[in-house]
Amino acid sequence: MDRDATEKNGQPAEPPRPRREGIGFIGRLRAYFLAGVLVTAPIAITIYIAWWFVSFIDGHIRPLIPAAYNPENYLPFSIPGIGVLTVIIVVTLIGTFTAGYVGRLVLGLGEGLVERMPVVRSVYGAVKQIFETVLAKKSNAFREVVVLQYPRVGVWSLGFITGSAHPDVQRVSEEEMVNVFIPCAPPTAGYLVMVPRHEVTVLNMPVEDGLKLVMSGGIVVPPDRQTVTTLPGGTRQPERSVLAAASRSNR
Repeated sequence: MDRDATEKNGQPAEPPRPRREGIGFIGRLRAYFLAGVLVTAPIAITIYIAWWFVSFIDGHIRPLIPAAYNPENYLPFSIPGIGVLTVIIVVTLIGTFTAGYVGRLVLGLGEGLVERMPVVRSVYGAVKQIFETVLAKKSNAFREVVVLQYPRVGVWSLGFITGSAHPDVQRVSEEEMVNVFIPCAPPTAGYLVMVPRHEVTVLNMPVEDGLKLVMSGGIVVPPDRQTVTTLPGGTRQPERSVLAAASRSNR
């Protein structure tokens, strides 16, 4: 090997530096596209779902509004959300009416009539009890996110404690039993299991994060398990690798 190739002015030659490869044009376009999807997709999907819900309610309620009280008959354009507003007003008026003596009397007569119907009374009673339990401020349903070994030991499933087990179930075991709802992913159905309380582990996770984890099939991880970036002023937010890639492409 030539001495001049290995030494320069009496000093060993420096090893060649690795060549820094930048992001090409196609890579930049891909990063920009993914960044745009990350920004626009959640907004577009949210707007679509909200618009579908409003249109669904309007399509069923608008034909029931009397022509004299329908503002669309006096305006040259359609008003989106008139059906939703009508439902809110009607439900509020019904609640105001049933809060009085006459309303409670009429409600009692109606429930007495429903109780005489063999099949309807079971459906009405179950639905009423569910709403009373869920909407009650003292309800503890879906207040705790837990994990338990289901369907076998070594396999952990995410669930929500919905309340204490039935007294008949409590008598089966000497330990405190709880009802745990294990949803499917995505949550189209689920399983109800009754297990001893000591076999469930309560997570330090809000119910909203637990629902996001289930609905996304495990794709959306709660914020405390993601990489967190500290911004100026002490603000913390999850790292967005796609946006970072788009930012690097501008360098």
